[in-house]
Amino acid sequence: MAHRDALVAACDSRLQASRFKDYTVNGLQVEGREEVLRLLSGVTASQALLDEAVAWGADLVLVHHGYFWKNEPVAITGMKRRRLQTLLIHDINLLAYHLPLDAHPELGNNAELGRRLGFTVEGCADGAMGEGLLWLGAPPAAMNARALSAHVGERLGREALLVEAPHVGEIRRVAWCTGGAQDMITAAWEAGADAFISGEISERTTHLARELGIHYLCAGHHATERDGVRALGEWLGVEFSLEHRFVDIDNPA
Repeated sequence: MAHRDALVAACDSRLQASRFKDYTVNGLQVEGREEVLRLLSGVTASQALLDEAVAWGADLVLVHHGYFWKNEPVAITGMKRRRLQTLLIHDINLLAYHLPLDAHPELGNNAELGRRLGFTVEGCADGAMGEGLLWLGAPPAAMNARALSAHVGERLGREALLVEAPHVGEIRRVAWCTGGAQDMITAAWEAGADAFISGEISERTTHLARELGIHYLCAGHHATERDGVRALGEWLGVEFSLEHRFVDIDNPA
């Protein structure tokens, strides 16, 4: 068992949360009981995840996508009221990390995605490892776009949507950023990548990929961001001798 504040301080420090200018609050978002024994982690603080936390008797819920996003309605009504009520009635803490968890060089979403896909990591396109969100590396073997797409789909358990760029052959360099980072495709191309992997796609992404000359793989926002929060939860569980459980709420997006 550990004190809530010690867990929050450890995560804040390990992820260097204070140096990120984010769209949400990083750290403790909803305060619950002080003593924590059971830690439940998941990608998003949905009602389904909260219900799992209540059923399991969790003291703290750790997520990548929490609440209080920039420009969202501030009124505590409807769905937001039900979610917060669940946490408050059951005295459960909610701890969330967004960009700090994407960028972390060891426990982050990008680090974990590169590890899962077997990429040899070269660094970040905009600075030393951990300072940026666009990661660069090499695939585990020489392959074309369709082979890379099949590899990504097999490793993530979800078929990737592939936009092939004309006249781009063997892929020697890959760039990736998890989640909704499709607009980093230009930066990926400028960094010399033959292919770029992210979680979402916009209408404009197809044209950018074809006209710039870089393959694009949309591998799923949820699918590309499952491993970071699980890794952080496992680390926290070991550091503080907590019971940890990761719950993967199905999400096709």
